[in-house]
Amino acid sequence: MTATITKPNVKKTAIKETLLTPRFYTTDFDAIAKMDISSQEEELKAMIVEMKNDYNRNHFVRDEDFEKNWDHVDGETRAAFIDFLERSCTSEFSGFILFKELSRQLKDRHPMLAEIFHLMARDEARHAGFINKAMSDFNISLDLGYLTKHRVYTFFKPEWVIYAVYLSEKIGYWRYILMYRHLEKNPQYKFYPLFKKFEHWCQDESRHGDIFNALLRSQTSMWQGWKAKLWSRFFLLSVFATHTLTVHERADFYASVGLDAQQYDRDVTRNTNNTAAKAFPVILDTEHPEFFLRLEKCSDYNLQLSNIEQNSPNKIIKFFRQLPLQIAIFWNLLCLFLIKPIETEKLRGVAR
Repeated sequence: MTATITKPNVKKTAIKETLLTPRFYTTDFDAIAKMDISSQEEELKAMIVEMKNDYNRNHFVRDEDFEKNWDHVDGETRAAFIDFLERSCTSEFSGFILFKELSRQLKDRHPMLAEIFHLMARDEARHAGFINKAMSDFNISLDLGYLTKHRVYTFFKPEWVIYAVYLSEKIGYWRYILMYRHLEKNPQYKFYPLFKKFEHWCQDESRHGDIFNALLRSQTSMWQGWKAKLWSRFFLLSVFATHTLTVHERADFYASVGLDAQQYDRDVTRNTNNTAAKAFPVILDTEHPEFFLRLEKCSDYNLQLSNIEQNSPNKIIKFFRQLPLQIAIFWNLLCLFLIKPIETEKLRGVAR
């Protein structure tokens, strides 16, 4: 079978910046080099062995299923899928950049952590490259080298990195596995072979999350005390709100694979929240009657903000039209933050 390319490949060097665009991060490398991880050292050593085995090394290979012309995937489905690929590629590549720099910075100061981050960077590079190659099947790809040099990097304290990356990897697992299971039951929606890679893909995501869980549990201050509880609630809510807004903004893509965006978002959020009970001192009460209603209100307001952004050329008018919506989003998120969380340490005991 021969691949046919009907249009030249366009290399993108810029990504439209919105609140939901994946960010590139940097951190305090000196502080991470000084982290005492002795309480989780054996678990981390076991994870290094597992990562070195690289069970997925032969999985991310483009087989003959990819050697086709994809021009028949057109219209809204094509546009929505390309947007999904672009954001996914950017997210995976941002993880690669962070892990690669952590590995480089820690090489002589914390060799074990340096090795772990090197192995995770390998996985993220593999994911980003595979997605970018998939984008090229649709005549577009990201210039990853350009993005490395020209993207704005956001500084996160080490504790924030650990909370955020743990949740990012675990929510990534549930996103991939739930879509994979759905498409296995409904193969008529599997319009592109990338979907069949999701089962092994999500194993990498979960493994990375387990590594960050061990890092989190090695730092007592991150899972004991009132500050740890507040940060846990903050990052859980931030990740879930971002996910809800993103999924509802991409409802066309989820419809193209036979998923209801609202139900998919709720399933991913509930599962991620339950998984986080293994790491965090508290989790959110996703069964509270206001939980998803308020998140979905925020999504509605966000869609209205996007519509104003696109259709209001006058900056002053735009500001005053958007302000009430921004306040409404903030208010709903505050109400969600104040919902009594679920204590996890009491359920399983503080001793690990």
